[in-house]
Amino acid sequence: MLLALPFPARAQPGKIFRIGFLDGSTAAGSAVLVNAFLQELGKLGWIQGKNFTIEYRFAERKPERLPELAAELVRLKVDLIVATGSPPTRAAKNATSSIPIVMAAVADPVGFGFVASLARPGGNVTGFSSMAFELSTKRLEILKDAVPKLARVGLLRVPAQTGLGALQLKELRPAAQYLKLKLEEIETEANPKSLEGAFQIAKQKRVQAIMTTANAGFFSERKRIVELATKYRLPSVYFQKEFVDEGGLMFYGVDYEDLYRKAAQYVDRILKGTNPADLPVQQAMRFEFIISLPAAKRIGFKVPYELLARANKVIQ
Repeated sequence: MLLALPFPARAQPGKIFRIGFLDGSTAAGSAVLVNAFLQELGKLGWIQGKNFTIEYRFAERKPERLPELAAELVRLKVDLIVATGSPPTRAAKNATSSIPIVMAAVADPVGFGFVASLARPGGNVTGFSSMAFELSTKRLEILKDAVPKLARVGLLRVPAQTGLGALQLKELRPAAQYLKLKLEEIETEANPKSLEGAFQIAKQKRVQAIMTTANAGFFSERKRIVELATKYRLPSVYFQKEFVDEGGLMFYGVDYEDLYRKAAQYVDRILKGTNPADLPVQQAMRFEFIISLPAAKRIGFKVPYELLARANKVIQ
């Protein structure tokens, strides 16, 4: 019976494990998170080329490519698949029921049907929940507190929102009504030309602040989004701190680099013999609120003192 059990990967002297890495975005856009993952693996004794290799598959913001990319990884007989979000996890789960899958950051693993429960995931999937859709309303509240007499907020979202995008909208729309805000939803593709047009529409609609849904494509184009928010002098709050690293005004949310480091820890445990069904799905525990005063100065915005007092970090 033991020999028949799935998940045979177990650290063995001289064995080089093959890890599949499935991402819906681009290599450049996800580099900072991939680096956090690799650095943590290194701390745990994993050395590329010596005891593991990685097969990267990036869908280049084309989710329809994910099923075939997942199938490629299965054909390569990788020992484990790291799936970076909800669409990659779904593609990987549909492609294999035997290869262990570690979710780096999925908003609602139970709701999406990836695991039976957080405490006892069962099957071949485990990992980490980013709680992304639940935090969207908090960002809207922050904008309300930041901008005096705020009435209109521009929300950038990709067309045909499904999955995480739909969940975020389901939370944001009633939250906007409760806060007495007009939520101007602006559909845009995550590319420089479309984003420029989206910000022009935002100004035409006379929005006083802007935010985006949590989306891998927007993360990849974070530098351009920050540049446009500065150009149009719009206060903004973002879903990952890397936006602030690029010059954005505010960030509130999960420390995604921490989630990717924790994903590396689960990879380590599984490759050393732990069954993924025995590893509970963990929810994000580290939340940050960061404000950049240089970014505020560039758009002529005065951050209320009360908001500064709530921040974990204020960039001077």
